[in-house]
Order: sequence, then C-alpha cells, then structure tokens
Amino acid sequence: MSGSRGMSGDRDTDRYRTLTRRMLVLGGLKVGLLSTLAGRLYYLQVLQSQKYTMLAEENRISLRLIAPSRGPIVDRFGVPLAVNQQNYRVVVTAERTKSMPETLDKIAQIVPLTDADRRRVMRELHRKRRFVPVTVRENLTWEQVATIEMNIPDLPGASIDVGEIRYYPFGEATAHILGYVGAVSESELNGDPVLSLPGFRIGKSGLEKHHEKSLRGTAGTSQLEVNAVGRVIRELSRDEGQPGREVQLTIDIGLQQFAQQRLSKEQSAACVVMDVHTGAIYALASHPSYDPNQFTMGISAELWEDLLSNPTTPLSNKAVAGQYPPGSTFKMVTALAALESGIVNKSFSVFCPGHYDFGDHRFHCWKKGGHGTVDMVGALRHSCDTFFYEVSRRIGIDRISEMGKRLGMGQPSGLDLPHERPGVMPSTEWKKATIGKSWAQGETLIASIGQGYVLATPLQLATMSCRLANGGHAVKPHLTKQIKGGPHETTVWPSIGVKKDHLDVIIRGMTEVVNAPNGTAFKARITEAGFEMAGKTGSAQVRRISMAERNTGVKKNEDLPWRERDHALFVAFAPVHAPRYAIGVIVEHGGGGSTAAAPIARDILLECQKRDPGRSAVADVTPGAPDGPRG
Repeated sequence: MSGSRGMSGDRDTDRYRTLTRRMLVLGGLKVGLLSTLAGRLYYLQVLQSQKYTMLAEENRISLRLIAPSRGPIVDRFGVPLAVNQQNYRVVVTAERTKSMPETLDKIAQIVPLTDADRRRVMRELHRKRRFVPVTVRENLTWEQVATIEMNIPDLPGASIDVGEIRYYPFGEATAHILGYVGAVSESELNGDPVLSLPGFRIGKSGLEKHHEKSLRGTAGTSQLEVNAVGRVIRELSRDEGQPGREVQLTIDIGLQQFAQQRLSKEQSAACVVMDVHTGAIYALASHPSYDPNQFTMGISAELWEDLLSNPTTPLSNKAVAGQYPPGSTFKMVTALAALESGIVNKSFSVFCPGHYDFGDHRFHCWKKGGHGTVDMVGALRHSCDTFFYEVSRRIGIDRISEMGKRLGMGQPSGLDLPHERPGVMPSTEWKKATIGKSWAQGETLIASIGQGYVLATPLQLATMSCRLANGGHAVKPHLTKQIKGGPHETTVWPSIGVKKDHLDVIIRGMTEVVNAPNGTAFKARITEAGFEMAGKTGSAQVRRISMAERNTGVKKNEDLPWRERDHALFVAFAPVHAPRYAIGVIVEHGGGGSTAAAPIARDILLECQKRDPGRSAVADVTPGAPDGPRG
C-alpha cells in the first residue's frame, strides 16, 4: 500500500511539473503576443500617429477647387465690354426624386426643355453619384427662378443654383474684337485642374483668347467635411482665390458702335480707325457680325450652320483677316518708291491717252479718254493708272515691294488679336519661291495699281495711312491699352527711312484727292472747317474684263451680280493740318471707292474728331481722346 502511494505521488509530481512547464510556455507565449501587440499599438499610435491622423483627415476632408471670377474687359474710358453676370440655373439631385422623367416633365412646364437637354441630363445622371446635383437648364430669367422657387414642393429633387456667366453688353459691335468664351475641349486640357471644373469656360477667339491667362485668374479652394460615401456634411474653410485681371482696351466703344452701324448699311464691309502717332486702335469693325452671347452657353447646331453658310461670312473678322487687292489705294506705295529710288522726281510727268502699250499688250487706264499730261500729285488726284504703269516700269517690282513692306504691307503687324493674316507683297524672289516661275515685267504694271498678286487687309491699309501721315514713323497697331497690375510701357516708333519732302508730295496728292474740285473723292469731302481729311480712293476688280467688253463698253457695277462687282476701298487721315486719326475701309463688291467707301470714311473720321475732348467746340461730347503712351 505504502509502495502504491509512493508511486502515485511520483506520478502526481510529474504531472504537476509537466503542467507547470506548459503553463510557463503558454504564459510566455501570451506575454510575447501581448508584448508584440503593445509594441504594434505603440508603433501605430505613437510613432506613426501623424501619418495615420493625416490619412484619417484626408478621408474625412475633401478639398475642392473654386472657379475664379473672370476678369472684366473695358474700353479706353472704363466702359465695361465683357463682364460676369449671375447665372441662375435649375439643378436636380437624383436621390431626392423617385422619378427623374416626371421631375423633368414638371420643370419643362416652367422652363422649356429640348430633347437634347433631357438626353444630356440622363447621361450625366448615369455618370455621377445620386447625391451630386445635375444641371438641367442655365441662364434662367428672374421670372423663371421665382416660379421654380414657388413650385419647389411639387418639384422633388429640384433646386436653384447660382453661378457666373460671361456677358457682352454691346453684342455684335464688339464680337470680332472680344471673341467669346466656351466650354473646354479635350484638346485644350493641359494639366491645369481648373480646366476640368464642370461648366468652366475659356476664351475661344478674339481678345478673350489672346488674354486668357490674365483674364482667367487663380482658382480658390474649399475644404469640405464628407462622410464615408462622399456626401458633404459641412464646409470647414474657403479660399476664393484670385479673380482675373482687368484688361483695358484702346477702343472707344461709342466710336466702335458708330462705325459698326455705319457699315451695316452695306452688305459686307470692314474698317479700322487708328491713332497715327501711337498705333492705338479706336475702332475695328467688321460687318456682318454675330452675337457672342449666343456662344456663351453653347450655340445651337442650326444657328451654327446658318453662320457658316452665310455668303457674307459673319464669323470672319474682315478687318484683320480679309485680304483684298488694294487697288488704287496702293498708288502711294508706288509713288513713294519711285521718289525714293531717285529715278523719278516730283516734277516727273506722263501723258495719259487712256491706255499704256507695253510690248504687244495694252494696259488700260480707268478713264477711257485719258487724263492728258499729269505729274505725280495730279496722278494721285485723278488716280491715273497710266502714270503708275510708266513709273513702275522704270523702277521695277522689287523697289515697290520693299516700300510696301516699309509701310506695313505683306507681313503680320503683330496685332494683339488672333488670326491676323499677312496679305501679299510680291517680288521677284517671292514669285520664284511661291509659284516657281520668273517675274514678268507686265506683272509689275498690274502690281503698281494694287492689282495682280498684291493683297492687303483693312488693318494694313490703315497702318500705311498712319505711317504716311505721321512723318514716316513705323507705328504698329494695338488694341490693349493696359492690363491691371501689369507694366506700363512707352513705345518710341522707329523711322521707316524716307525723306520728308517725298512724303510731302504724297500728302499733297492725298489732300487734293479729297479737297480739290477735280479730285476723285471731292464729293465725299468733310466740309466742316478744321475737320478736313486727306485720302485715296480705290476700286479692285474681281473679274476679268474682256477686250470685246471694252470695245462695246464696260458693264457698270450696278448691272453686275453682287459677287462680280468691284471691291470699293478708301484710306484717309484727318485733320489735314495736324494728322491724328487714320482709317482704312473696304466695302466688298461695293463698286467705286469714291461712292461706297469714301462716304463711310468721311462719316467715321468726322465722328472720331468730334469725340475728341481737346476741341473746345465739342467739349460736351463723350470723349475720345488720343491714347498717349502704349500700355
């Protein structure tokens, strides 16, 4: 018995020892696990606390961009030309309505909705979360907003939102200068996150496009507290960012409206009014025009097709992109080139029998019976073609081309407006490089009177007039006076390198064109004392006149279809005694420059001078002072 108890005690002792070891092992494992857990918690909560706090905040806080307010555009006197207006829009939140089609039907009873509007809304609903509002219609009237607000209980999910929309107070009068804004296309995305904002718009043409960076401003930010699914709970902070900068132009909106209205009496026309000393553009008009406000919200396909198919091309800015044979307005270039060459002097004269024979070709003067003997001033006064045929034969095309370039022809001026075209100022080298053929002498005669290959824009014609009237300084046209907060520059224009006495001959000829009784533009002269202008008429053929027609009598423009009539041109400056303003006018298929273009230039130059506050007689008239330093 005692032996049995001894053996039993030993077994109990062994079991106890085994159990103790197991407990120690398990205890050690527990301690180890607890230590690891404590270490991990210490690592996460102490050592990595900043990192995970930031991650948690990022999950809770959403940072969103706020579109900046676009900078205004004003005229030289601060009159707003492009501004931002409140844009009331009706939006619908999908999660707050049981049936989106029913809600849209009810909204359509207040605000007209097209099938395209409905398709767009349904398309956006499938791309966005149900709690994100979708725009149904923008640019609502105050009456529409009030009606929707009154009927909100019957419009589940609908609400009114307020944003900004670009507005052009003077519409068609400034369309070709300002351009318009539109939605950002995929090709215009450049990594700037503000361009991806819903409804964000950028400059698509005109100065809106040219000054896009200055006008756009800097986006703001909004910190929003959101829940796990992204729903906004509250706004924590807000930074409005920086609005776009104000752009001030050289344009006088009163003169601009007057010019646009004056051109509207023609089927298609354009003009440019410049300061002869600074190059500031006071008016730049192209008719017909369009309403840029229609583009702001997205133009309809029907209206877009109408604009594109219009034969008078209302979308084209003819003042800077229309290239036309300058006709006889180019004769000052030929005359000045001849004087500067030394081959011809101011006393040189030519007998005009009504034609000029060169080789086996006969070149006709516009006056069938001829002008008799004329000198340079007389040739300009009468616009005698024969005189310039002879002069150009003596000096050659290259001298004419070089002078044309000095006066601003055949090259872009660098105007701060997109889509300016360079025109064409031909030379022997130009024809060889462009057409691959040698220059023919007969082409020189045609070019000398602004026909053939010669092409110019109304802007270039106005620039040429400036450089002739200001004593031969190479002013360049510009539309921007200054950008708020930017540098203010003063430009000193270089000389084009011509002699004053040669310019005096040209100025005298232009003065007699308008003010001499037998001048080609005498009937279109300014009769008010102190306001007189000097100028040059021009007509550019757009069809070939056959010899048979010449023998039987050239058809009058009024007897021809509109498309076959001559272009009418006129260039001028005023006042004659102290030149300050220059103008270039084109009336497409208008016939004669003396009857169609010259009266337009007269009316606009007279209005321009009367708007000058420097004249005490018109001190009570809305001002249109010279620009001063370029900015």
